[in-house]
Parts: sequence; structure tokens; C-alpha cells
Amino acid sequence: MTVVDIQIKNVSLFQAVTQSFVTKHIYIKKEKIYHISSEEEKTITANSVIDGQGLFMVPGLIDSHMHIESSMCTPESFSDAVLQFGVTTVVADAHEIGNVFGIEGLNHFMSAQTELDIFHGIPSSVPSTTTELETTGGVIAFKEVEELLNNPKVICLGEAMNFKGISYEPDSLIAQIIRLIQEKRPTMPLEGHCPKIQGTDLSDFLYSGISSDHTHQFPESLKERIENGVFIQLQAKSMTKENMAVITEGHFYEYASIVTDDIMADELLSGHLDVNLRKAVACGLPMEKAIYMTTFTPARRMGLNDRGMIAPGKIADFILLDNLEDFSIKEVYKSGRQVFSQGMEQVASEHDYSYYPSHYFDTLQTRKLTLEDVSLKVGTTLEKVRCQVIRKHKIGTFTEPVIKEIPVIDGYLDWESAECSLLIIMERYGKNRNISYSLIEKPIEEKGAIGTTWAHDHHNIMIMGNTKEDLLKVQHELIEMKGGYCVSHSQEIIGRCPLPLGGIVSTEPIAILGERLKEIRRGMQVIGYKNMNEIMSFSTLSLPVSPAIKVTDVGMMDTKTQVFYDLIHKEDGELLNGNTY
Repeated sequence: MTVVDIQIKNVSLFQAVTQSFVTKHIYIKKEKIYHISSEEEKTITANSVIDGQGLFMVPGLIDSHMHIESSMCTPESFSDAVLQFGVTTVVADAHEIGNVFGIEGLNHFMSAQTELDIFHGIPSSVPSTTTELETTGGVIAFKEVEELLNNPKVICLGEAMNFKGISYEPDSLIAQIIRLIQEKRPTMPLEGHCPKIQGTDLSDFLYSGISSDHTHQFPESLKERIENGVFIQLQAKSMTKENMAVITEGHFYEYASIVTDDIMADELLSGHLDVNLRKAVACGLPMEKAIYMTTFTPARRMGLNDRGMIAPGKIADFILLDNLEDFSIKEVYKSGRQVFSQGMEQVASEHDYSYYPSHYFDTLQTRKLTLEDVSLKVGTTLEKVRCQVIRKHKIGTFTEPVIKEIPVIDGYLDWESAECSLLIIMERYGKNRNISYSLIEKPIEEKGAIGTTWAHDHHNIMIMGNTKEDLLKVQHELIEMKGGYCVSHSQEIIGRCPLPLGGIVSTEPIAILGERLKEIRRGMQVIGYKNMNEIMSFSTLSLPVSPAIKVTDVGMMDTKTQVFYDLIHKEDGELLNGNTY
């Protein structure tokens, strides 16, 4: 007689090989699936028996592209948050902590003890471009990649974003990193970030060996990408009826998965990858295919052959659903142990973060700005000058450059009267004291400002506002709380979220952090900042690999050509503030 830990009787089991449900008896021994049968086995006895009648059993969800720091959580609190939503494995690209602390920070993040299985991608974009184009606290270069390749938790190259370096500069750092991985770990997946790239540009990018993309997808290019061998990782903003139609009509289920990429802590209060699964179904993806694309295809993409399906020898990560139609989660099991049940009180775990060095909580090596710093002095006798201005979109994170005439009064650019906000990036690691100035076309309606150190991906100080006083208010507040997010309205702070760990991560429980972020969102809405995801939209104004014009501590950049714009048209004058403080 064989003794197992758990028997689940008469459950509707999701079979990955057929992508359908069948009634089975499941036997679990220790942390693995032991046996599956159509009839009860008389030679097997179980210590615990679960009546699975009316329940649906699916594998634990696998998020193959995400960033823990994008939730502003530590790995420990992130694990606490997502297990209840059926997520049992993630592949994290910790390039945020890498941009602040380099490989030292990565090693601290990877050493976290969590019930959730966290695998890692090598951050290939620290910095996201080059040290000449943006200043970061850490750099992941050739020797750091060599070290990371020896870590068994590292299973892929994290999203490679430097399009120019990948496609056209064979001696660039990212090109060298790709060749090193192809030599040392030839079967390792190489993950890509290639928004709005088509035709020969796409081929130039893929020729490097990169074979996936997780950015905003559109139906007119989605089919082309899949047919060119790109594995698509669909995040929430790509979940449209048109995109799901491309997947279903082409039967492209094998060549795509559902991911989260970036998700805020306030969103984590109500769901994670399960939310995107339901959204995909609502947009036309069959439920069985959505389950397949959140379990089996991501496992296969990442070479995680011990999970992603329920079969003998696989890790016993699974979910019991009491309603398939709305993916209603009744229980979650991790390695054969129940970690969530409906009605179970979710108590925030206490975590010890003393393994982080003290300097991780004091990373703003900068000064408080003055009124003079936010008054733009220009060298011209003209009453108006032509300025390069950023226009942001209200959906997604795309921007575009526009030219606007801005008045000049007493030698200063009168941006406050021109329906523009001033956008400032301050280098905050104490390396070069850079400060850059840009203008953005009417991003907010009311008097106010937004400030953060959670500025993708260099995470320098970024402040934006339409009054000088509000700009100073948020910048001073950021320094006082040692990093985070804040919003000012008419010189009053109406939203405050401290992120003291590296200026990008909170050590508070997810429930408290989530409420603070809700306060930030409400504050941004009060001053009239409009976007489907206000926080991510603002934070990616500083991401110099996202189309089409973004800002670093060096200046405003065309993200495709990596050429910097002058704020003022050269024929009209020049900015006299300089680029350092």
C-alpha cells in the first residue's frame, strides 16, 4: 500500500496536453503530484482526502515577465500578496534595484526567503541605455553578467531595451552580454523590449537572438511578430478584443503567454495575474486557452519543466476553483501545502529587513532646490522663443515632441503662463550633480506638482509641476522622506508614499502601501493628471527606451536615435541654467 499526503477525488482537472477539463482522482505525495487516475486506486491511501466534486483544478499561475520593485514591495511582502491569487511562480527582472545598487542590490533581492518561487532574469539594461545618456546608482556590465550566470535562480536574460545597441552596434555592452550568454548558456531565453518596431528594424533586433517582446501590442503588428518567431508576453494594456482575435484566429496559443510586467501595490490588493487572465477571457480568449497561457506556455518558455501542468513528478502547485466561468479561487496550494482558502483571514506577516545594509535607506545624495533653480534664465533678446515640448498620451506611456512658442519676460522663460509644466530630473546618487530641464504640454489642469524617485529606470529625482512653489514643495518632501512619491495641490501635500529602501521600495505591509498609493492616484486625479495608469504614465516619462521623447538627468532624448533635443531652438537662444546644480 502506497501512502500519500492528499487525495483529491472527482475533480475536473485541467489537462495541459488537451487544453480541456476531465474528471480525475489526483494523489499528492510531499511536494509533488504522485499519480492521476480515472478511478480511485485501491493500492493508494491518503492521509487527507478532499472531495473535488464541482471543483476545477488548474496549475499554479506562472508570471514569466514582471518586476517586483514595480509593486514597490520587497520580495517577502510581494510573496504574501500574490499567493492568494493563485500565483505560485514568477520570473522577476530586478533591474529597478539593479539601477540603484547594482549587483549588490540584486544579490540581496535574490537572497530573500519566500514561499513564492521567484526566478530571475539577468538585468540587461542597467542602465537602460548607456552611462553617457543617463546616470544610475549601479551598473550591470560584462563581469556582473558573468557572475550572475552562475546563479541557479537566474534563468533568462531580462528585457533587453537598447534597440540601437542591440541592432546596430556590435561592440555595445548589450551586444557583448548577448554573445556571452549564447556562449555560456546557449539555451537561455533572451527577453526583449521592442515597442513599435516592424519590418527590417524588427529583423535587425531579432537577428541578435532575442526572441520575445512584452510591450504594448497592436493587431496590425502582432501577427507579423509571432510569424517572425517572437514569443509574445501579453500585459494588461495589450488585452484588447482585436489582439485576442489575432491570437484565436491564428491559433497562436503556443507562442504567447499572459504576464503582468508592472503592477502597483494598490492594484495588488485585489488581484495579480488572475486579473489579466480574466481580462483576456472577457476580450474573447477561451478560458482553457487563457489558463494554458498562464501556466504551460510560460513554463515551457522559461525551461521550467517541473511545473506548468498537473502530472506525476511535477511540483504540486495548483488552484481549486469553485467557478470556472469567472475563475473564482477557492483554495491555493504551493508545493502540496495549502496557502490560501476562501474565508481565510489574510494577516500581514512580519518580515526582518535587517539583512539590508543601512545605506540602502539613505540614497538621496542631493540638496533641496531653491526658487532660482526652477526659474529658467535664457540668453535672448526675443519676447518669445520656440521650445521643444513633450506631449504625453492619455492612454499608455507614449509621448511625442511638439514645438511651442513660450514667452520670455525679463530674461526668464515664462513657462507658467504657457500652459506647460516644468519637468526636472536631478541626479541623486552624488556622482555628477546633473540636472535637466524640460517642458511638457499641459499634463495637469489644476495648480500643483508631482514628484518621485520611482522614475524608470534610472530612478533619479523627477518633479513636474505648473507652479514654482509646488515644484519646490514636492522636491523638498521627497528629500525629507528619503524617496518615494508625493503630490502637491496649491502648495499643499495631498498624497504621500515613502519608499525608503533605495528610494523605490517600501518595507510596510502591502495593505498599508496599497492605501498610500491610492492616495497618490487620487491626488494626481485632483490636479488633473489623466491616464489609464497615472503612476506608471508619470514614472515612465523618464524611461529613455520608451517612444518617443523621454527625459534623463542629461536631457530630453529621442529614444530611437538617442539624440538629445535642445529645450530652446538654437536660433532663438539658449538656456543659461546649465545642467548641473
